[in-house]
Amino acid sequence: MWIVLAFISASLLGLYDACKKHSLRENAVIPILFLNTLFCSMIFLPAIVLSATGNISADSQLYVEPWNWHEHRYILLKAVIVLSSWVLGYFAMKQLPLTIVGPVNATRPVMTIVAALLIFGESLNAWQWAGVGLAAISFFMLSRSGRKEGIRFTHNRYIYFLIGAAMLGALSAIYDKYLMSPPDTGGLGIQKMAVQGWYNLYQCIMMGLVTITIWWPTRKSGQRFTWRWSIIFISIFLTLADFAYFYALTFPDAMISIVSMVRRGSVIVSFLCGALAFGEKNLRSKAIDLALVLAGMACLWIGTS
Repeated sequence: MWIVLAFISASLLGLYDACKKHSLRENAVIPILFLNTLFCSMIFLPAIVLSATGNISADSQLYVEPWNWHEHRYILLKAVIVLSSWVLGYFAMKQLPLTIVGPVNATRPVMTIVAALLIFGESLNAWQWAGVGLAAISFFMLSRSGRKEGIRFTHNRYIYFLIGAAMLGALSAIYDKYLMSPPDTGGLGIQKMAVQGWYNLYQCIMMGLVTITIWWPTRKSGQRFTWRWSIIFISIFLTLADFAYFYALTFPDAMISIVSMVRRGSVIVSFLCGALAFGEKNLRSKAIDLALVLAGMACLWIGTS
């Protein structure tokens, strides 16, 4: 079941990236990121309030367990990690083609797998290793394809933004496992809805302060903000993708290395959106590379079935 949830999360993440790209084109980054965190918080705030007042029962999937500051400080740290990744990723997404952003983001599972093997002692079978290998090769080839569009990875600061966002995203994935794993396995055992609900709320507060102090005073002299309906769908697709992801990690046999790798299969969805919706270039060579991504996902599926 957890592997199915991982694939659902990947599909939703691809749509999330497409909505981000549409929203950020010739638009101000900071208010869009703030609105994203605001809408995500609005989705979870009713569950937090209704759980605290007893209107949602403890056996409901929407129930948010009460926690004290000891747990909340760990959730706050997750919010800082994720928001830092988002800030870097949003600025990069605005400036780079979607068919480049997706492959670079797809390096996250490689980082996550190395960390998971070292920290959690996870082991992979032959099919899973084959899937990891094919995915790693395909992601590297996709990144090389970007050079044909004149993007020099070593001289483009937005590529470094993407790499920084990917590293922080990988760190967040490992941290999620620690947050939600049972205490008897070395984790904190914090409920998934508590993590998802509260870290979104903390992000909203932080981005609200950034928007007021940095963007608002210079809004007329800098990049103007234009409202687009795709901004709302950023939050909707992200929330659903994260819910499926966190739910997958609650299964005792869930492997963070595999879940993270499958989630990066979102590059396939974002590639199709980049080709069909945004008319991006170099699709033939990238399509060959994507075939390797699909082969890698198939190996992962076989290895976990």
